[in-house]
Parts: sequence; C-alpha cells; structure tokens
Amino acid sequence: MTDPYGFLRTPRRPVPARPVQERLSDWNEVYAGQARLPLVSEQAGRCMDCGLPFCHSGCPLGNLIPEWNAYARKGDWRAAAERLHATNNFPEFTGRLCPAPCEDACVLTINADPVTIKNVEQVIADQSWARGYAPPQPPERLSGKTVAVVGSGPAGLAAAQQLTRAGHTVAVFERADRIGGLLRYGIPAFKMEKCHLDRRIDQMRAEGTKFRTGVDVGGDLDAAELAERYDAIVIAVGATGRRELPVPGRELYGIHQAMDYLTLANRVAEGDRDVPIVSAEGRHVVIIGGGDTGSDCLGTVLRQGAASVVQVDINPEPGAARREAEPWPVYPKVYRVSHAHEEARGRDGADPRLFSSTTLSFEGDRTGHVRALRLAEAETGSRSPRLDTEHVIPADLVLIALGFFGPERDTGLMRQLGLTLDDRGNFARDAGFAAETTETTDTTGTVEGAEGAGPEESEAWAKRVARARTGRVFIAGDAGRGQSLVVWAIAEGRSAAAAADRCLTGSTVLPAPVGPHDRPLVA
Repeated sequence: MTDPYGFLRTPRRPVPARPVQERLSDWNEVYAGQARLPLVSEQAGRCMDCGLPFCHSGCPLGNLIPEWNAYARKGDWRAAAERLHATNNFPEFTGRLCPAPCEDACVLTINADPVTIKNVEQVIADQSWARGYAPPQPPERLSGKTVAVVGSGPAGLAAAQQLTRAGHTVAVFERADRIGGLLRYGIPAFKMEKCHLDRRIDQMRAEGTKFRTGVDVGGDLDAAELAERYDAIVIAVGATGRRELPVPGRELYGIHQAMDYLTLANRVAEGDRDVPIVSAEGRHVVIIGGGDTGSDCLGTVLRQGAASVVQVDINPEPGAARREAEPWPVYPKVYRVSHAHEEARGRDGADPRLFSSTTLSFEGDRTGHVRALRLAEAETGSRSPRLDTEHVIPADLVLIALGFFGPERDTGLMRQLGLTLDDRGNFARDAGFAAETTETTDTTGTVEGAEGAGPEESEAWAKRVARARTGRVFIAGDAGRGQSLVVWAIAEGRSAAAAADRCLTGSTVLPAPVGPHDRPLVA
C-alpha cells in the first residue's frame, strides 16, 4: 500500500470518455486521446492492499491487482507490466473489453466506490508497449512436440502463446480470412482498435507461433487427419451457434443476425469495402437483445447514421443498487449504461432500451421487407406476453442479438473427432480439459470420409479416427464453457495449455487459473 489513507482522501475518478458527438463522428476508441496520466496513478493509490484481496476472486485470471496498483502508483511501469503479464496474456484486450467484475469484488465496494481497476490495467498494458516492456518471448529450446489450435479468439490465442513459450511448435487454424475470431470481426473498433490485436499477433509470430487462415477444420481440412499429424489439438472455436427468434415474419428482408451485421461493419473498418453491405443509415433500427452484442450493435448503427434506434430487452429494468440476493463480492445485475447507451441518450435524453418487452411478430410490406415489430410487455418471471399491452413500433432494419447457445452443432469437426455435448450444449470435457468423445467408432463405411470405401479401407479410416480421440484433444474457451467474458476465455486458454503441456511432457509449470467446471461467484 503506497498510501494507507488513499481511499479516504482520493475520490474515485474514472478516465473520461470523449464527448459523445466527437466519438459518434469516427470509429476510434471512446477513450482515444484522453489524458490518463497522472489520473490513473492517483487512482491506483486508492487500493488498500487488502489482506484478503477479493478482486482476485472476482477475476478468473487471478490478476495480482494490489501488486500492480502499487507499482502504477509509483510510476514503475516495468514492474507493473511484469506483474500484470504474469497472469494475463492480453491485458490490453481485457482492459478495454471486460466489464470488470473485479471492481464489483473490490473491498471498497462494501461501503464506497471501488478502485478504477480497469483503467489502471489498460494504462499499464499500453505503457508496457510504449516503453518496450512487452518483447517477444521465444522459447530457449523446442520440445519436439507439435500442437494445433483450432480457433483464434482470445482462448485460442492464449493457449497458443502459452504452448509456444513452453517450447512446443504451435499452429493456429482459423476459418476466417484474418486472425482474431470475435476480437477481429465481432468487436467494433470503437471498443478496441485492431492495432492492439495486430500487435499481439506480430509478437506471437516472432515467438514462433504459426498462423493458418482460411482453413475450416472439419470442412476444408479433415479434423481426424489433423489430430493424426499433431501431437495434441486444442479446440477453441467459441460458442458461435446463434439463438434465433422463431416468430411470424422472421423470413422478411431486413432482419439480420447481429454478428453478421457486426462482421460486415468491421470489414469496412478493415478496408475490405468502402461501405457496408448492410447499413443503418437513415433507417429505423430495432435491436432485439439487451446484452453486450446488442450494445455493440447500438454503437455501430449510431455511427452509421440511423434515423432512430430502439433496443428491446425481455428482462425487467434492474435497480440502481445491489440487491440483497446478490451480496458483495458477487457481480450484481444492476442498471448499467454502456458508452453506446450514453451515445443514444444524447439525442433526447431517453434510454433507448425497452425493458420487459417481448417480440410477438414482424410485419412487412408488399415487397417482403420488414416495416414494423409487434411487441407486448413481458410478465416478470414467465416472460409471457401481458394481456392488452400489444403495440407496434416502426422498423426497417432489425438486428437479432439474443446470444449464443454454444458451439455449432453437427459439424465436420464434431463428427470427425467424435466430440459430444454436455447438458449445457457445449463440447463435453473432463476435469483435465480433455474432450469427452463417443466411445464407439463405426467401421462399416459410414464414418465421415470413408463413404464408399471397402471394408479394409473403412476399418483403417475408423482406426485413424479412434487414434485421434485418445486423450490428446482439449477443449478451451466458450466452446466448452458457453458464451462468457474475455477474461474467462483467456483463463481457459491458459488452463487448457497447461493440460496439453502436461499430456505432452508428463508435467507442467504453466499456470492453470481455472478448472473446466468453475463458474463465476454467485450467491
């Protein structure tokens, strides 16, 4: 603790975002160009260096928050960067994208305002790059073992970096044309500019990680063949199975899945197109879904010049204060205003969200294009429509942001590796992150890839598939956990890397911050 009275003398002051009208005129980060020093160093001095720092348990990475707060307060950015990177491969991602459950677990939250942990983390990460404190860390020797990582989101990248630094030869396979997963195409640039992602990828290349884009494992490339070529595989394909809204009129033009819309918008930011294929300019937009993806859509449609925008949330409006049922240090469900919500409210001061609202149907015109939504108030608990509350709102662009049910089902990847699903709809895995696969292998010619083969060829194919399933396939990130936060994805990647390293070498010194069945702290 640098100042035992810091939390008493210094009030909480987050880094201010840029003015709303300024940031709506570009795609730069909402904090771009804002002075962070000495503000952040002063705020770091509010940390009490608790005997039992509950902020550690609030973050699945186990970040050493009081330690790097103390170094940030002193301006020792090298030491702060070392302690930050000791538990987090990509703090510049989490410092921008994570909702900071660590702040709600801060002991100060009991009766005061928490430390601005997220701001401090981002500044330390940025200072580490600016001052050259994040050089590539190639391994001193190679193990002779090879690992394929399928998926290049935060979980896959974290696993790949850990395994590369441990001395294994790692190749990351990504079906999109660029590395990054949802970090690349699902997160708008106003939340995280892609230069931060590109910089990390360059670092990983310098360390020895290989990247293969445009490769659909299970489609273009047989997954069982990949498992035979590599000593281990880490599956980190995310939870990209999108929830649908099966109501009348869903087939109308102008209704899109939110992730499709965000991908198209991000491709413009990447320079692939001058204008997006689907644009909100001049349109009445309705976003269905009240989560982070819906908020990302909100900020995007505002920057594209939507005529109006409404965000429909089936959940009731939460209160401003923590409920007794969600005591400290649990991450509470309270009324929160994202930067996108702040931007939308800037027009007339009204919240763009319609809480406790459920969609009954879409209405279209003669050309088959959506023109309106029919809504009703939702009953608390049952979420069923409340009688005599139906109403219609205009809409000529609808974005469905209802989240994800888990990894995509019935894919070549699943069949070729024999992956199974758990009771939550995610890829099943054991306590060591190893995939739980089907116990029997078809040798009658019905194994995928063996259709039409003779008995001997089919049996050989089946044996090869069986070899690919023998404990060397690991599941990391949202593919095994379900949709979650970026900190959980990175923690999962680090833990799956430790499991793979132990499998390949018999032991490991790599950290494993979480288990496959750990969950956020709840009351």
